[in-house]
Amino acid sequence: MSAGSCLVYSEVQNNNVDELIRQHAPLVKRIAHHMLGRLPDSVQVDDLIQSGMIGLLEAARKYDGGKGASFETYAGIRIRGAMLDEIRRGDWAPRSVHRNSRRISDAIKQIESVKGRDAEDAEVAEHLGISQEEYHSILQDSAGCRLFSYEEVLEKTESGADVFVGENPNPLEGIERGAFQQHLAEAIKLLPEREQLVLALYYDEELNLKEIGAVLGVSESRVSQLHSQAAARLRSRLTDWIH
Repeated sequence: MSAGSCLVYSEVQNNNVDELIRQHAPLVKRIAHHMLGRLPDSVQVDDLIQSGMIGLLEAARKYDGGKGASFETYAGIRIRGAMLDEIRRGDWAPRSVHRNSRRISDAIKQIESVKGRDAEDAEVAEHLGISQEEYHSILQDSAGCRLFSYEEVLEKTESGADVFVGENPNPLEGIERGAFQQHLAEAIKLLPEREQLVLALYYDEELNLKEIGAVLGVSESRVSQLHSQAAARLRSRLTDWIH
């Protein structure tokens, strides 16, 4: 390719990148506000949007339409990933929150292995030696904790994600992720009905916590607790995959 042809190709490529960014900038804001609904007040939406725009820029530069995923699907994965990286860098949660989240998951796993059914709130609280009010307070504090991030799981396993990991993705890594995705889907189907509904309304229907509360007839804080409890329950059932 001649120097002139290279210059023309570069200009066309830059124009395509700019157009993709312009068209999908609203997607960054939508994802940022959606994620903000389960994060503490210390996380600013502007920071999420800024990191999300970086993710969108990377997506526009690296997108390959021949891989099978639409640009919006691919960009959404990259945008969420960039925002999660920003949250990780700020890691707002004190060690006690992480420790308590793991304690809850461990308690749920032990109770369910003995009972052979879903662990109930009162049973988990009793196992931990605390009141139900204290248990619910811990769940509230755990909301958005990065020990188990459903968005992060989606970022790593959503259809089409594997083919975009690195320049030379490891085929075995893709197989492992596919297997994890299947186990995750099965684990979600086995959650208590109300917890399944919370996840479906939040991630599939993209309702915020207040809207979900209106659907379920409970408070916004209770929805947050249910969300955290679902995450803890999934962690307890996927211990072979999540470290």
